[in-house]
Amino acid sequence: MFSHIGSAAIKKDLTNTLLLCEALDNPQNKFKTIHVAGTNGKGSTSHSLAAILQKSGYKTGLYTSPHLIDFRERIKVDGHICDEEFVIDFTQKVIPLIDKIEPSFFEITVAMAFYYFAQQRVDVAVIEVGLGGRLDSTNIIHPELCIITNIGLDHTAMLGNDLQSIAHEKAGIIKQNVPVIIGEYLAVTKSVFIEKARIENAPIVFAEDKRAVLSSNSHNNQLNVLVEHKESTHQDNYLLDLAGLYQSKNLLAVLETVTQLQKIGFNIEPNIVKDALNNVKNLTGLHGRWELIELNPTLIVDVGHNEDGIKQVVAQLAQCSYQKLHIVIGMAKDKAIDKVLALLPLDASYYFTKAQIPRALPEAELKAMAIKYQLNGNEFSTVNEAVLAAKSNSNSNDMILVCGSVFVVGEFLSTKNSR
Repeated sequence: MFSHIGSAAIKKDLTNTLLLCEALDNPQNKFKTIHVAGTNGKGSTSHSLAAILQKSGYKTGLYTSPHLIDFRERIKVDGHICDEEFVIDFTQKVIPLIDKIEPSFFEITVAMAFYYFAQQRVDVAVIEVGLGGRLDSTNIIHPELCIITNIGLDHTAMLGNDLQSIAHEKAGIIKQNVPVIIGEYLAVTKSVFIEKARIENAPIVFAEDKRAVLSSNSHNNQLNVLVEHKESTHQDNYLLDLAGLYQSKNLLAVLETVTQLQKIGFNIEPNIVKDALNNVKNLTGLHGRWELIELNPTLIVDVGHNEDGIKQVVAQLAQCSYQKLHIVIGMAKDKAIDKVLALLPLDASYYFTKAQIPRALPEAELKAMAIKYQLNGNEFSTVNEAVLAAKSNSNSNDMILVCGSVFVVGEFLSTKNSR
């Protein structure tokens, strides 16, 4: 499984997913879909769109990955995870085919999600790409819209070592005559998207060309964002329950996606959009995005785990007030660890740890790498031990940040929820 062993679990081919879905009477063709790709922000974007559709009265499926605590988080309808009995029954149903074609974990899970959404008779499903786009298991759908949030250097061993190569893989979700919304872009990636859209005769919209964020500030675990529509200069204020400053970038893509959905017949009212964006966590169960867990000291978790993600986390820290900063960090072996460590603040106390998966970099190795960047701290064999140590060393005015890996955040939340 990719979550545990990394790229060895990936099959860069759509054949198995097609065979699985064909055996299940092609459930992916029985409901409308929206396809979301990108290096960072695709999870938040997917959940925000699902919240808006759900609040607008559409029975809404949501497929995302990875999960934080429970596998079933990956497959939701109207914010509710799929039943355990369904997972068991589905797996038993496809065991003969699993034995025959040996699909990957991702391929089985995607087919499972599509089958569940068809069984539940959803009106629309928001489908988040697992990895890349072109050869991702989700890329057998023919969506109403595609969204590409941004392009950054992550999973370079599988997607390419430069932004242009990665953009090419992400652009693989662009389909014939299907509108595509691009969130953030650079000159080198913009040309890739434009060319792919031209080949597919797909209408393309760059969200940053339509709206601009005039201001954004985080307060009381909410994000207040003032947005201006560039053509009309009309301004709107949005209060998001996803408090990370980086959510303002995702917001532009979400708002343009709503505009495009309205154009193709979806009934989505502006007041509903604002209400949904203020309740994404409650409506969809999203966690781990600059999420406030405790006060006195302030304890925040964030799943940022690559260079661009950590840049956003560090920018957020610069806006925060605290007496002393404590960072609990663990990372996967296959990430650009040096690039992440080079971004982290020197004046924090570090608690180096690891998630309990084979992909995790041992805490001693992470500490040794961090010393090269003048990051000082101690090592801990489990996430829980690291967090407890940070708490014992903290005053009420301090801040504790848990970050570096989805799996580190997931283990902490799992331990906390089990108490």
